[in-house]
Amino acid sequence: MEQFEKLDKIKVDALDEILGKKFPVLDDGFVRVIDYMGSDESIVQAARVSYGKGTKKISEDRGLIRYLLRNRHTTPFEMCEIKLHVRVPMDTWRQWIRHRTANVNEYSTRYSLAIDSSQRTKIDEWRMQSKDNKQGSEGFFPIEIGSKLSEREEELQNFAREIYNERLNLGVAREQARKDLPLSTYTEAYWKIDLHNLLNFLALRMDNHAQFEIRSYANVIGNEIVSRWVPIAWQAFQDYRMNSMELSALDIEVLKLVIQNENNKAIEKAIELKMIKNDEGKIKLNREGKEFEEKISRLGLKAPWI
Repeated sequence: MEQFEKLDKIKVDALDEILGKKFPVLDDGFVRVIDYMGSDESIVQAARVSYGKGTKKISEDRGLIRYLLRNRHTTPFEMCEIKLHVRVPMDTWRQWIRHRTANVNEYSTRYSLAIDSSQRTKIDEWRMQSKDNKQGSEGFFPIEIGSKLSEREEELQNFAREIYNERLNLGVAREQARKDLPLSTYTEAYWKIDLHNLLNFLALRMDNHAQFEIRSYANVIGNEIVSRWVPIAWQAFQDYRMNSMELSALDIEVLKLVIQNENNKAIEKAIELKMIKNDEGKIKLNREGKEFEEKISRLGLKAPWI
């Protein structure tokens, strides 16, 4: 009879405690954990296959996980998977589903009635279009304008729902009756993804430049769920991805001159590298120039043209 080693399923107590718990997001959304596979230990086990269960010291496991993430060795992180149940507005879901590295099963409004809930904006949360970033926002409308916008939003959503229900009552097929529902309508989905791709998702969607709505979901997934699931990997992710920065070859060339207090040469170099443009004595920055300003500001330095 063939002999085999009996293995116990890896469990994470901190994550088991919140299985099925709904973490609220926005006004009527949520995220909850349905199932998971693996842990920090699984990452180590995959990286050191011959060790079976990894090393014997947590300190060694921590060092290895940090090394792997720091040096972008990705496959060990793919050994961990998690399945989430999410309720999210359809416009936010459009951004979410662009991350094509997950397994997804979404609520069907062709088969079932559309969820009777739409995301609504508080009167102090209406954002103005950014003048510099075509896909971003900048600042908020005053309360008196926000109040009118929220009032009209409610009217629109109620009217769309009324038309939808009217069509259903007349016997219109669900697949057609739904076509004029607003993108603020909530949908639900099961979303299963491995840790490597989840961290990529979070790096983009937890970023301050991400849209507020999807950033709200990403913050909950990261801070409330991933931090419990793989705490060592999560801390490494914070240190090496979220709270770090990358310097391009262009950045380094200009930064060297800034550090040497050669501001005029730094400006000349930035113009040569097309990070900035001197337009009749007025400095104009392109996107790389603006990003350079942000980076060296984090280092306690000023751009030479400021």
